[in-house]
Amino acid sequence: MPIKPLMKVDEAKERVLSSMPVMPGEEIPITEALGRITFCDIYSRRTQPPTALSAMDGYAIRFSDLTDIPSEFRRVGSAKAGGSYTGALNQNETVRIFTGAPVPPEADTIVIQENVDAENENDGARIIVRQRPQKGRYIRSLGLDFKKGELGIKGGKKLTSRDIGLAAAMNIPWLSVRRRPKIAILATGDEIVRPGESINKNQIVSSNSYTLSALVKAAGGDPIILGIAPDTIDGIQSFFKNTIGADLIITTGGASVGQHDLIQKALRKESFGEDGLDLDFWRIAMRPGKPLIFGQINNTPMLGLPGNPVSTMVCGAVFVRPAIDKMLGIYPDQKSEATALLAEPVPENDEREDYIRAISFINKEGIKVVKAFEHQDSSMMKVLAQANCLIIRPPFDPKRTIGDEVKLIEFKDGF
Repeated sequence: MPIKPLMKVDEAKERVLSSMPVMPGEEIPITEALGRITFCDIYSRRTQPPTALSAMDGYAIRFSDLTDIPSEFRRVGSAKAGGSYTGALNQNETVRIFTGAPVPPEADTIVIQENVDAENENDGARIIVRQRPQKGRYIRSLGLDFKKGELGIKGGKKLTSRDIGLAAAMNIPWLSVRRRPKIAILATGDEIVRPGESINKNQIVSSNSYTLSALVKAAGGDPIILGIAPDTIDGIQSFFKNTIGADLIITTGGASVGQHDLIQKALRKESFGEDGLDLDFWRIAMRPGKPLIFGQINNTPMLGLPGNPVSTMVCGAVFVRPAIDKMLGIYPDQKSEATALLAEPVPENDEREDYIRAISFINKEGIKVVKAFEHQDSSMMKVLAQANCLIIRPPFDPKRTIGDEVKLIEFKDGF
């Protein structure tokens, strides 16, 4: 029986993303909205400022009264922030005004206090304007910032502290955001133990669940660490017998074809039952990450990632992070792909898309360049931790020399 060709990364990614459910909306208080994704467009509930306000401490006047400089006015009242002057403003009259106070309707100019001589701070005092102001200067007009009903924040946006401030100013105490997708994470293997647990000489400390959990949190998801399943059919199946309540299930390890790689064997319908795995695809033309599994189990999408720590995280960057974006209603702009120039040559690539751990930086000439690590073994977490990006090498990419441009996946936002 001929071996089925490996699936291309782009096709695999398209299949994964098209199967992801988009999360519904939920209302949350503004104090909890930082970093959440808006469910819909957000419109202002008020006009800001609600009336013309003074931007400086000074005196509100009618510009037409300035016939000569110096020019004399009579103080008839005052206005401070949170209050207002309610009387009329007649010829050659002025109101002492403070920053944030409403400007009297008849006034159209603010003379800053540094440019006047004031007889005293009492109503009736003579005020001498010594320097001609600019008409309309230092007045914040009604609706200068935004108006009631105006679009303030678009849907599908990750809320920043600045967005929170804008929403508050628009008088919106509750925000509609996408629910965080629940991502269940199951590690497999007799050779792994949790950090801090008793360990023998034949075992290693499990890191995949914790790195994936952190990635899920950074992407805006809600991780559920299920634990470690042993390398037995019954042991793996036991984690899927009860409803997990997840929007996506991720397993690590057991995805390849070895005697102890049991994910498919344990979860396929023949052994698990009617709620077992509907396999969409398996094995991708990528390095690392070739033995990746994708399908549906009990109507929930499931990604079976390889067990090597770097393979897990590369698949996290290529598949898991975009999947969570899709679930949150975030659609990436394909024109925003990161690139850099090679600081060192790289050899030609084979038939698999290669993801090379690397460091990008700005060189002395102010150019963004990237340098690959010498060792690329998929078990080396230290190299991955030191890297700040992955160089993407397409299948059969020819040898590249110094200065050639390459595409990158940059590690940011907590990755």
